[in-house]
Amino acid sequence: MQQHFSLADCDVVGFDLDHTLCRYHLPQSARLIYDSFAQYLVTEKGYDEDLLILAPDSLDFCCKGLVLDIEEGNFVKLAEDGTVLRASHGTKSMTFEEILEIYGRREWKHFNTVSGMVSRTAKYYLYDNYFDLPGALLCARVVDSLDQHDGQKKYDFWKDMVAAIQHNYKISAFKEDCGTYFPEVKNHPDKYLQRCPESVKKWLKQLKNAGKILLLITSSHSDYCRLLCEHVLGNDFEEYFDILITNALKPGFFSHTPNQRPFRTLENDEEQEALLSLDKPGWYSQGNSIQLFDLLKKMTGKLDPKVVYFGDSMHSDIFPARHYSNWETVFILEELLGDKATVPAKAESEPLEKKGKYEGDQLKAPYFVSKQWGSFFMDRVPGLENAEETLVHTWSCKCISTYSTIAIPSLEAIADLPLDYRFTRFSSNSSATAGYYPSPPRALLPNEESVTMK
Repeated sequence: MQQHFSLADCDVVGFDLDHTLCRYHLPQSARLIYDSFAQYLVTEKGYDEDLLILAPDSLDFCCKGLVLDIEEGNFVKLAEDGTVLRASHGTKSMTFEEILEIYGRREWKHFNTVSGMVSRTAKYYLYDNYFDLPGALLCARVVDSLDQHDGQKKYDFWKDMVAAIQHNYKISAFKEDCGTYFPEVKNHPDKYLQRCPESVKKWLKQLKNAGKILLLITSSHSDYCRLLCEHVLGNDFEEYFDILITNALKPGFFSHTPNQRPFRTLENDEEQEALLSLDKPGWYSQGNSIQLFDLLKKMTGKLDPKVVYFGDSMHSDIFPARHYSNWETVFILEELLGDKATVPAKAESEPLEKKGKYEGDQLKAPYFVSKQWGSFFMDRVPGLENAEETLVHTWSCKCISTYSTIAIPSLEAIADLPLDYRFTRFSSNSSATAGYYPSPPRALLPNEESVTMK
């Protein structure tokens, strides 16, 4: 594998939509997602009404990479070797002694399956993207509430949480104005969605003019995709892409075979009959990467066209695109924005009147370093019996360097670079920081741990 990666060498450039091409105002969208799940649990399932009240600083609990141990009601943060670095029961942090008592200094019991990116089982749930993350806080508060009222030892609230997610995000919800989430985004798109910077729109056109095939592959349904794209890119958004795939049901899009997950055409946002093959560019629903790749071979005239895919979810985008399709992967990691050493000057230049508009309760964006959970990238492990504490990489951090070609805070961070700019890959040497652009998070730099790790 060569040391550098360049977009100029790629034939096809693919994008996820939510939190990749379309960025959200995170404090507002996190609050909305939390409310949409909480409303359902309280009104439909009879949970405590206190769940509807959200303290301004409570989103500090939300930290990507947490795993919910469902039956125990515990959240765990894992080291790269699978040991538990921090844990909470409900929202309450466990002491180091409690962690040792429950988990010991050995690999967490489900680590083998979770490290294979199987994020959803009856036993645990991995929180790795901003659509899921507010649900972590809600589940933690549900555990607190159940402990207070029932003193439970094993928990069975998860089925209700799944019902809340399905109620708000099901395919027909947008059309039917069902749930809390879609009606609110439809009515107030500016409150939740950031418009795509001109530099990124110009860059997309530049990629197309350079002969690249542009893909949009999103698990959002076509009607929500259209709302987002019109709002962030403009009414001519379809002109940016050769192929649009909605309701892609990632990661299954990458891991399933054509007969398990055929492509379908759309009419008025309704899915039509299954297609036996994909013959031409256009807008499709569902599908699989195998038939897509066959079409890309035809379109490029190459036996092995080189594809790069940009996405924000390790579980749904980066791992499966690399593992099953062997695509290059660019990880969009907003956590790099919470680390002030890496913010490009432009990212901070939002007008003041826009910044203050929706921040009545001053919720903090989830990508800032969590006081409760510490750095997304590193953590300290206390030494046993007066031994010195050691610094270790988190499992989330290890996944980034294992499955991503490079990691960037946003598309804007690279939009002004020439297409033949040569990025250093993660795999180019043994350094854990090689692939971060424009610079690594401070937690990974040798002399800066004390700044970020407190």
